[in-house]
Amino acid sequence: MTNNNEAPLSSRALKLSNLVNGARDTIPMLVGAAPFGMIFGTLVSASTMMPWHGQLMSLSVYAGSSQFIATGLVASHTGMLVIWLTTFIVNLRHMLYAATLLPHVAHLSLRWRWLLGFLLTDETFAVVAGHHQQALSAHQRRYAHWYFLGSGLAMYSNWQLWTLVGLLFGTLFPGLQNMGLDFAMVATFIAIIVPQMNKMPYFAAAIAAGSFAFLLRELPYKLGLMTAVFVGVAVGMALTHQMRNKKEAV
Repeated sequence: MTNNNEAPLSSRALKLSNLVNGARDTIPMLVGAAPFGMIFGTLVSASTMMPWHGQLMSLSVYAGSSQFIATGLVASHTGMLVIWLTTFIVNLRHMLYAATLLPHVAHLSLRWRWLLGFLLTDETFAVVAGHHQQALSAHQRRYAHWYFLGSGLAMYSNWQLWTLVGLLFGTLFPGLQNMGLDFAMVATFIAIIVPQMNKMPYFAAAIAAGSFAFLLRELPYKLGLMTAVFVGVAVGMALTHQMRNKKEAV
């Protein structure tokens, strides 16, 4: 009878531990996203949109780049179809994120996958993908989706908070979006990505993606960025496949 009570407690403890660890490991991303969210709120407060439009967008869309682009397009009276298509193209990179993480969540129910899919962002992907690269035990992998949930909820709550701060106080700081605060997000990503480039496929993928992003930076609708992402993924997968074949040959 004692053993029957300990197993559920152990499972609950592991779930809670993963949830907390996911949120904890996302703290650097929260710091980087804070000025980004505040700048978005400031842009909305300075536009023709109502403040609640900006908060509703953060609550329902929850995609920083798309929200910035949509806000600019709305301000220029762009048609809704163009706004939808543009934000759709920008968010296509999430399909690559989802494909990468799919093997780790394929066993979950549809409700879980929908929830985690909604919470998936660039920052959460970086944290969760790094977590899965570690040597996890079978028991840890079984509850790894709680780590994903902790990271996603932390980012989601953080984005809502700083959007609200920007909406409420953005007008007190005119020109906030021109102060370069959004570089905090770039610096955060650099700090997370660089330690993961100790393997040739990752290093080559980063160099290829960065090169193409720079060369194609003038393309409209972020097409250069999308092309760079696809090139980086292709290079990384090709090198991984080549290295695996060499190991099998030996």
